[in-house]
Amino acid sequence: METESEPYVRLASLRQLHQVMADMNTARSLADTLQTVADGAVQALGYEMACVNLVRPDGDLVVAAFSGNSAAEALITGRVGSRESWERRLNMGERWGDDLIFIPHTEGWVLDDDDVPQWYTDGPAPRFEDEWHPSDRLFAPMLTPGLQGGSSGELLGVISVDRPRNGRRPGAWGREALQMYAFQAAIAISNARLRANMQRALVRLEREQQALRASEESFRQAFEYAPSGMAIAEMGGDQHGRILRTNDALCRLLGRPASAMRRYSFSDLVHPEDIGTLLRTSAEGGRAELRLGRRDGTYVWVSLRNSVVADAADGPRFLLTHVEDIEERKRRELQLAHRASHDSLTGLPNSAELRSRLAARLCRRPSQPGDLESLDAAYGHPVFDTPAGHGFDFRPGAEGFDAFDHHVHTVAPEDDRDDGTKGLAVLFCDLDGFKSINDRFGHNAGDAVLIEVARRLSRGVRDGDTVARLGGDEFVILADGLGRADAEDLAVRLRNEIIQPIRAEGRAVRVGASFGIGWAHCGMTADEVLKSADERMYVEKRSRPKQHRRAG
Repeated sequence: METESEPYVRLASLRQLHQVMADMNTARSLADTLQTVADGAVQALGYEMACVNLVRPDGDLVVAAFSGNSAAEALITGRVGSRESWERRLNMGERWGDDLIFIPHTEGWVLDDDDVPQWYTDGPAPRFEDEWHPSDRLFAPMLTPGLQGGSSGELLGVISVDRPRNGRRPGAWGREALQMYAFQAAIAISNARLRANMQRALVRLEREQQALRASEESFRQAFEYAPSGMAIAEMGGDQHGRILRTNDALCRLLGRPASAMRRYSFSDLVHPEDIGTLLRTSAEGGRAELRLGRRDGTYVWVSLRNSVVADAADGPRFLLTHVEDIEERKRRELQLAHRASHDSLTGLPNSAELRSRLAARLCRRPSQPGDLESLDAAYGHPVFDTPAGHGFDFRPGAEGFDAFDHHVHTVAPEDDRDDGTKGLAVLFCDLDGFKSINDRFGHNAGDAVLIEVARRLSRGVRDGDTVARLGGDEFVILADGLGRADAEDLAVRLRNEIIQPIRAEGRAVRVGASFGIGWAHCGMTADEVLKSADERMYVEKRSRPKQHRRAG
């Protein structure tokens, strides 16, 4: 294009320029686009050398492509110039048109020592006014598309050109062509970057999808083949807790097929007594031990642990529930607890359990009138607002009192008369003649007698009453809601049961029984109640003739 006189331009030159621009926009990669921009400035615009300086993310400019001189290309390609040095270059010299910057050799010497990569060409000094000097510099800034020509455009890069083939500085046509070329190059480079970013994003997305598929497959296998039960349930909404998916282990544990499990939520399967525990567990990290129903109507103890499966956009979506069979462990725990609180020979509650049950019924309410008066004086008002002392006014902060307690006080009938009061009767039972059976027939026979006595006592009381063995041949019965006559009748019935012959070690033996009836009421300790019944038992034992203390 250097031979055309302005404004006349050959059609062939325009076609060549059009082809270069088409090549810029169809290059396969960003690197190819940059090289096409450099090559086009040489082939279509008529410069001997051209360089594309591209702005990096840190703001500095790197020599990204070079054309026209292989030695210069090897020297400066890949080298970096600071943004500060480039800004100084673009703000000095002559401005051609809207964007081109021309720095003549008379001014460019001040740039020789900056860090912008550059090449040097030899040649004679100019012989006429518009002849190109080897040290002349011409820059065409490339601004982001849409902002070309505006002072606020973002710098994308700079095209540097050198030595027009006609040896002259570009005229109006050459300047306009270079400026338009820089504009089209900016569009092509931006599009190439977009394509490169899209390609990288697609590659990254494909890798993420592959990783997701691998993760989903790993989860599926871990879920399906886990040795313990697994379930996925809805979280939130009207269908909260509805089971969406279960693994084989959970189906086997509950004896239900997977298709049937999808008709339930865990609240449908949990034992009615454990529904509150389940509701408190329906949260991330929640765990509990509860019972789930099997298809055959039985229940199995499980450890249930929840985790939330969250969606990055929508938040929590599903509840992943891990269900572990702990039936055997629970059975062992119950056995250990039973052993700790029950007599190993008879299976009855032991002394510690008896005291625990008794103490649970008794508060620390004063039991003597003098105690009531001292409390009234201390608080400045009546502590018990009824004569019987049942309107118990619990004082906040006072030892032994709870302002939020709704305790119903245990009371006792008046001594030696039946006034209609129903109380907690404590029957202390001591076997008569048991020691002689142990001495004559051995401990096995004695154990058999104790076991049978325990069975008869348990059979002779109501559901809810407690029969306990204190140790040796001593038993205690707790029977609530009895009047004095009721307690005496119960003692007679139990004694009549005990004196019946007992089969032990192949022979029939008989023992008698002495009963002492005590009454528990608030203000007493468990030991005080038992001591009272024990003392009454000894009074009753001594009051009977020796020959009547046993059945025979």
